[in-house]
Amino acid sequence: MNQLELRTTTEDLKAPIVSRSDVLVVGGGPAGVAAAVTAARSGASVTLLERYSALGGLASGGMVLVLDDMINGQEITVTGIVSEYVERLERIGLAVVPPAEDRHASTDMWNKWGRFGTFDFHTHTTPKPICYAAAFDPDGWKRVSNDLVREAGVNLRLHSWFSRPIVDDGVLKGAICETKSGPQAFMADVVIDTTGDIDVASRAGAAYAHDSYLTTLVFRLGGVDTDAAERFEQENPREARAINRKVKRLLGGAWELWWLKTPIEGVVWCNAPHMTGYDGVDPADMTAAEFAARDHITEAVDYVRENLPGFERAYMVDVAPQMGVRQTRLLQGEYVMTKDDVTNRRHFPDTVARGRDYYYPYRSLLPREVDQLLVAGRHYSATPEAQKMSREIPPCMAMGQAVGVAAALAVEQGITVREVSPLDIQSGMRRHHADPGDVPSQNASIEAKETVGA
Repeated sequence: MNQLELRTTTEDLKAPIVSRSDVLVVGGGPAGVAAAVTAARSGASVTLLERYSALGGLASGGMVLVLDDMINGQEITVTGIVSEYVERLERIGLAVVPPAEDRHASTDMWNKWGRFGTFDFHTHTTPKPICYAAAFDPDGWKRVSNDLVREAGVNLRLHSWFSRPIVDDGVLKGAICETKSGPQAFMADVVIDTTGDIDVASRAGAAYAHDSYLTTLVFRLGGVDTDAAERFEQENPREARAINRKVKRLLGGAWELWWLKTPIEGVVWCNAPHMTGYDGVDPADMTAAEFAARDHITEAVDYVRENLPGFERAYMVDVAPQMGVRQTRLLQGEYVMTKDDVTNRRHFPDTVARGRDYYYPYRSLLPREVDQLLVAGRHYSATPEAQKMSREIPPCMAMGQAVGVAAALAVEQGITVREVSPLDIQSGMRRHHADPGDVPSQNASIEAKETVGA
């Protein structure tokens, strides 16, 4: 079905209206929670819709359990709500972060922190330097998300699956969700699409590209003697490498370290299998991917129980309930980020959020064809090549904060989101203790015209 056939208008609306708010956020993953909480803290009334039974998206349901891509050398570049998550998770003992004095490259530091995944994966040196990053627990992420949303006064609706946008003459007015009670309509002055696949924007009429990348289904094992496993690896590096290569082949591809320690003793996170050729918005493809992944996982777990010291008594704790989809639909908005923008660290006059050493202009969060709609997350306006390098969870949360600020400003000032000043967004981000990227790092490439209107 054509995506545009799925939209409706207020005149043709049949679903009962159950909520009216200043801002409607569709998608309760990391970017969506960041957007909703920030908009609410900025004074807007906010409704947040999520299809699953818990908040967190790929950070909880997808069990992507390392927060990284937050540093530029020794500079911590991604701050704000992601920092709140890290601090709150640490307080309840469900996150592990290397202290500042351990953030450097040495064999001792690698042996201490490497198996938590808290290293700079962009470097090509051995051992890789330990850096500011966080290994965390998925249920802890859900708990912190609930606390943040509740404290901010966000109107949260779980178990609400987005189905149709409500569009009048190119202006987004709200969204319809399917629920166990039937279709329900949610109206708002500004809508933020944080679905990960621009479900709202694509059906509302915004231009997009459609591509695919990796899909992954991660899992956790309990009963692992991590001390024995690390000791074996350090004392028998050649034999350990051979075993780990075999595991990766059985999984059909994996991250550099296929297992990592977690904040829970004896429980390890397995970041695999990595699979290609599946379309993350095609239910038939996703069904096939689920079956293929579980077959790979079963083979690999049987093998490590028999061959990898420390894993003899390993048992399955859980498999992620949500497939890890890296890329599907990408907005083609007011500005389309390119690979050169990311690799050359291009700084823009309307930068409102940043990642590791790259910058997001406000225009990359704005559709061209639809008004009163903002996007944030892995589906932002970028080429497929650029998105592969700039879609980690912390930067997506920074984008979420930026559009949360922008939406609240539009409501407060009585203007469209397209008219909001990037300078005002930058100021708002700083009020929320987030780095908007307005001050470029020393290694940034500066656009020729470094001016932006107030």
